Amino acid sequence: MPDIIIETQNLRKAFGALVAVDDVSIQVQAGAIHSIIGPNGAGKTTFFNLLSGTLEPTAGRVIYKGKDITRLPLHRTAHIGIGRSFQITNLFPLLTAQENVRLACQAMGKDNFSFFRPAGHFKRYEERAQAILQQVGLAPRALQPARTLPHGDQRKLELGIILASDPELLLLDEPTAGMASEQVPELMALIKEIHATGNKTIILVEHNMNVVMSISDRITVMHQGQVLAEGTPAEIAANQTVQTAYLGG
Repeated sequence: MPDIIIETQNLRKAFGALVAVDDVSIQVQAGAIHSIIGPNGAGKTTFFNLLSGTLEPTAGRVIYKGKDITRLPLHRTAHIGIGRSFQITNLFPLLTAQENVRLACQAMGKDNFSFFRPAGHFKRYEERAQAILQQVGLAPRALQPARTLPHGDQRKLELGIILASDPELLLLDEPTAGMASEQVPELMALIKEIHATGNKTIILVEHNMNVVMSISDRITVMHQGQVLAEGTPAEIAANQTVQTAYLGG
């Protein structure tokens, strides 16, 4: 049996009378690319927010590497090996690409509030930031302010920021959102490369079905806050219930 890196047990999140996530239990195998799909309002992003500690569940548990992390807040999950992206890019727009990544590296070290030490003190963070920018293909744009980068490059920079903590598990929420279609293959190739070279597990919420079918090892389909189906891309593509509920038959 492959190792399970993260699982949810009967996870539920209610906002008053609205139940956004309703009794969801899934297991994600270590080293897999596991996609979560479903129509708008299916509860995908709420589920992601529960996994990453952005939200606390109404009921149920999140287990990461055998430990209960259900009530661990977002800033703590980064320190145990979970990196998270958001639908809207989450950057310091006026800082350069390199400064964005260096600050993320620094936040993971012991100098996260030491902004007034000599510049040489931060050399190891600078070197780590440069290596990450090289990895995500942004080394030539290291000194460019984040806000001036094309949207596709801002998405790469966000990946770089996540990689600063060298997470074992990456939670990517709609990584291709807002990207021109011709930029998507490059970003997906980068995600595949990070997955292959870093021995990482990736959970992906994505609306682009071509992306999902081409990159995933397993797919969970959510509908109205519940798990509708789970399986390989081939199994999901052939599933009549999924076609009716999600693909309109």
